[in-house]
Amino acid sequence: MEKYLYRILITVALVALSVYFLYPTYQDYIKTTEINEKVSSQEKFLKEKYPKMGKEAMATLLKNFEDSLKTADEDYAKARAKRLKLGLDLQGGMRVVLEVNTAELLKKLANDPDPAFLKILDEATKEAAANDESVVDVLIRKLQASNIRLSRYFGNVDDDDAKITSQLKDQAIDAVSRAEQILRNRIDQYGVSEPTIQKQGTNRIVVELPGIANEEEARQLIQSTALLEFKMVRDPQYSFDLLGRINTALAGGKVEEEKKPADTTKVDTTAVAKKDEVKTDSTAVAKTDSGKKADTSAKTANNDTAQKSPEQLAKENPVFALLSPNQQTGDIYVTAGNKDKLQRLLNSSTAQAILGETDEFLFSNNAFIAEGGEKIYTLLCVNKKAELTGGVITEAVGTPDPSGAAGAVVSMTMNSEGSVEWARITGANVDKRCAIVLDGVVYSAPVIKNKITGGRSQIDGMKDLNEAKLLANILNAGAFAAPVEIIEERTVGPSLGEDSITAGLQSVLFGFLLVALFMIVYYQGAGGIASFALTFVIFLIIGTLAAFGATLTLPGIAGIVLTIGMAVDSNVLIYERIREELGLGKTAKAAVEGGFAKAAAAIWDSNITTLITSIILYQFGTGPIQGFALTLMIGILTSLFGALVIAKVIFEYFTDKGHPVSIG
Repeated sequence: MEKYLYRILITVALVALSVYFLYPTYQDYIKTTEINEKVSSQEKFLKEKYPKMGKEAMATLLKNFEDSLKTADEDYAKARAKRLKLGLDLQGGMRVVLEVNTAELLKKLANDPDPAFLKILDEATKEAAANDESVVDVLIRKLQASNIRLSRYFGNVDDDDAKITSQLKDQAIDAVSRAEQILRNRIDQYGVSEPTIQKQGTNRIVVELPGIANEEEARQLIQSTALLEFKMVRDPQYSFDLLGRINTALAGGKVEEEKKPADTTKVDTTAVAKKDEVKTDSTAVAKTDSGKKADTSAKTANNDTAQKSPEQLAKENPVFALLSPNQQTGDIYVTAGNKDKLQRLLNSSTAQAILGETDEFLFSNNAFIAEGGEKIYTLLCVNKKAELTGGVITEAVGTPDPSGAAGAVVSMTMNSEGSVEWARITGANVDKRCAIVLDGVVYSAPVIKNKITGGRSQIDGMKDLNEAKLLANILNAGAFAAPVEIIEERTVGPSLGEDSITAGLQSVLFGFLLVALFMIVYYQGAGGIASFALTFVIFLIIGTLAAFGATLTLPGIAGIVLTIGMAVDSNVLIYERIREELGLGKTAKAAVEGGFAKAAAAIWDSNITTLITSIILYQFGTGPIQGFALTLMIGILTSLFGALVIAKVIFEYFTDKGHPVSIG
């Protein structure tokens, strides 16, 4: 008995550890079942007591009730944190691949990005994408081929090309690292449990968000650049004069050399303007804030166009035909149907030449609903140069609107430097409007009533507290050094995840039963020992995953099924060698010793080569491939232990007791 003791103790210890690490998973299952039952009872109660309650209100109440139950139960929280993690293919969620836009970073770093530079950068971007190269490397190569010193656009005049090249590469790497860290901060603050965030290649980041419920919020959370700017709003008369010049320049012609418009379609819509400012007159010509009439030529043009066809009006007044100015406020309104058309005109080379480096037109994030049910956006002309940026924000908090109105606000606190500058800006611009701009979209544009000290500001117009908290999280995490773009997205619904779990467990169960049945029929008692060792192997694989905080995925389950076959293969090699030894006339004890000894070399060789392959897959693969490789690595090690230790102990024990195991 003593010669088996240490091997038995090791086996028992491994089983005990597996039970210990898997217990939180069992506890989490029990607690989750109890909470779901309580939520179902609460839903039934609410439906009986409030039969007319809307679906959204019901869902909100039940969500709050469920959250309160989870928060109150400390054991649930502990079990949830230590349970066996499931990949998004088993519990549902989102997987996105993001790419850091290095070209935009280089454009931002350039000292004077003239048309020649922009043309070369555009060519470099296309060539890099086609050849899977770094944009930095291709750009440098093209600039040098054109005999252009890098110091013309980057660094200092006296810097050599080698120094600038090193700096640009470092900044490109830092941009990806910063993006990864910002994403991690945003997702942690958002409250997604067990996210996976990892780099892929030189400029890509893979993000997996298991159990995510609101996909649109997740996209905004991930993709928003979070460039916050405070910009002064131009006078209404100045804005109309500028639009008039653009309108005249574009009249009767086509828009050429269109620049890529800012993405303004992925944001939610509620009013930027206060409710008492959104009464529109779609036929009125705008007035200035002082009540003076706008340019009489514009009014005359409006009267003349009353008798013209819409096609002729759009041709002669391509900009004005898309606008709905307001007489009372001086604001310029644009319907949702005309918004993209106007954005295209404003991004044309003709319009950009008129706007120059001093002015730009931005749309509101929020919209109000007109009487006909159409969404109306506000168009604001602002100073292109920001008075202040989000870099001075130290804290942003989403709260209900303190005025008592519906909706929510984001309150922001600035650092000492920002506080001083904000006081100067507000003091110098009393009774003027300051636009709070996030990623090229105006969230609010309040009138500065007086000088603001203490470094506090506020973004209003949020439709609910969730939107305000989401925006606050984005601001707190900081801005990306370069824009990130979603180049691949995959969503798995919760029901599909449950189906995957069921199918995966069935495949493991059926695979195990079929293999066990074959082994018992073909090898009799020895087959029973192999099946017992196989049970231990599967249990130990899952326990090891839980112990190391690894994630079980659908490909991981495939790895378990493959491990079953490999583990049995090891037993088959051993049993065939034992048969050969018995055929030579050796005793049962000698045959067992000889069989295990002669099969060991082949077993080690085959498993080590497979282990090396799985390590390579894990090192260079991502997502599902890593899940498969990890489970396979653990499976190889545990199957070796099962075949060479557990099975051998059982064989030796029965042989020493005078009860040799039948081997078929």
